[in-house]
Amino acid sequence: MREIIQQKFAGERALFGSSELKIIASIFDEGESPLKESRNIELIGCMFKWKYPLWYCNDIKTEHCTWFDMARAGVWYTNNVSVEHAVVQAPKNFRRCSGVVLKDVIFPRAEETLWHCDHVTMEQVTAKGDYFALNCSDMKIDGFTLDGNYSFDGVKNVEVHGARMLSKDAFWNSENVTVYDSFISGEYLGWNSKNLTLINCTIESLQGMCYIGNLVMKNCKLLNTTLAFEYATVEAEITSRVDSVLNPAGGTIRADEIGELIIEPDKIDPGKTRIVCESIDQVSARPEWLRA
Repeated sequence: MREIIQQKFAGERALFGSSELKIIASIFDEGESPLKESRNIELIGCMFKWKYPLWYCNDIKTEHCTWFDMARAGVWYTNNVSVEHAVVQAPKNFRRCSGVVLKDVIFPRAEETLWHCDHVTMEQVTAKGDYFALNCSDMKIDGFTLDGNYSFDGVKNVEVHGARMLSKDAFWNSENVTVYDSFISGEYLGWNSKNLTLINCTIESLQGMCYIGNLVMKNCKLLNTTLAFEYATVEAEITSRVDSVLNPAGGTIRADEIGELIIEPDKIDPGKTRIVCESIDQVSARPEWLRA
């Protein structure tokens, strides 16, 4: 493998179609697509300062690299790419890639990042931006921090451990998602999803966990959570108070306390849901906004 050390590249397609390169402490400055269609490339301590650096590539390994703001849409249509110990400032990164490893990566501008990717592994990743991980599949995530709405829309086959997410509309339209030991705060969590499982999680959500087919919650806390479980089929073990529950479609809900249980018999069959709770402050046949 040929080594390139402390060089500066500029101009369009500076290293187009390269293979078997180890590039160290080098800068990719103004000039689009410097490594387009490259193979078997190792980058250590490099800086990307312009657009589209890694498109249609295979077998890319990077360590201690930086993607600056103008290196947007940096890694698209690329297979088997590893990014470790990096700052990725540019938005719209990682699109339609397969075999993505992200380890100790910071995304300060993660808008529209990680879209339509599969077989993704993430460890100790921090991201800030909306629409993170749209339509991804086969993801394993550990130690993830997110500040951004509409995350994980349409994902399939996802396992999350140890996350802290401030994210409105997270996991919409998702399928086969399991989240362990995590904190999620955001309105409308999980709508229109199938097979969503939350284990040892703390949730804060307005109208969270609604319109879900097969929601499972084990040893979870629901803090400041109102109008939960509307039209959801649910097996829930809640070790806290739930401020209000609205029209669950079926299953069993176990909770320490429920502030208000709202069941509209003209909209759901009350007999399909079992409520196991010794302390329910109020049972209503209509939500507050429909009461005269």
